[in-house]
Amino acid sequence: MERNKEIYKVTMVGGAVNVILLLFKFVAGIVGHSAAMVADAVHSLSDFVTDIIVLVFVHISGKPKDKSHDYGHGKYETLAMTIIGVALLIVAVGIVYSGLTKIISWAQGEELEAPGLLALWAALLSIVLKEAVYHYSMIKAHKLNSQAVEANAWHHRSDALSSIGTAIGIGGAIFLGQRWTVLDPVASIIVGMFIIKVSVDLLRNGIGDLMEQSLPDAVEDEILQLAASVQGVDEPHDLRTRRLGNHYAIELHILMDGNIPLREAHDKADEVEKVLRQHYGPETHIAVHVEPK
Repeated sequence: MERNKEIYKVTMVGGAVNVILLLFKFVAGIVGHSAAMVADAVHSLSDFVTDIIVLVFVHISGKPKDKSHDYGHGKYETLAMTIIGVALLIVAVGIVYSGLTKIISWAQGEELEAPGLLALWAALLSIVLKEAVYHYSMIKAHKLNSQAVEANAWHHRSDALSSIGTAIGIGGAIFLGQRWTVLDPVASIIVGMFIIKVSVDLLRNGIGDLMEQSLPDAVEDEILQLAASVQGVDEPHDLRTRRLGNHYAIELHILMDGNIPLREAHDKADEVEKVLRQHYGPETHIAVHVEPK
């Protein structure tokens, strides 16, 4: 429960910043005639929506095991990360499409309106605030071992970087004259392409976990070494692993002397489980199958 409270706190901080920025950006984008700033405002709106998603799904994932969920509800947090990835991708495609439309209009001779200074100030404020929230969220994500908070942290970072591109485009359109007003939609496209990269990474990880992808090779090698470190245990093999939200599920076979009493073999298997849980956490799901050698 304490972990969930920390996640709620981190998410609420990010949500408060998102509300302030999205309102300011929409006003600055509309009043300042900046397509890039409006695109940035939509990105901040998606940030706020994903904050709500994190709050809801983390609450569900924190529920204990029950009759219908023998392995707990950890996958809901992975699902939240995947939904965030989808939301980012949709926002990014919309931003790129809008930018391309304006560039095509400019190429056909349409004059684009130069953005105002208010839009530039909004972009600079967004860079500072979102980068600060990114670092705060990422520190907490690693401390709490939360996929959803880490995904949301990257959402904040993508917003900060998109605001950098927005600031460059708006600044160029303002200070380089009418010929360079096309820099505003160009900046929005660059922003959109970056967001697509972030969203694809989140989706790859989220879908991989939902499809029962094995843990990284380095982690699996470590699991085998830990199991083999227990005296009397030989040749850990047939290892199967996956993630259950923020926890691991580990199944493996071990070889033991076939002449020892059943009780002793059982105690050794328990010792293997204890070693693994001490390393990977008490919520780790472990199944050890003993084979005679």
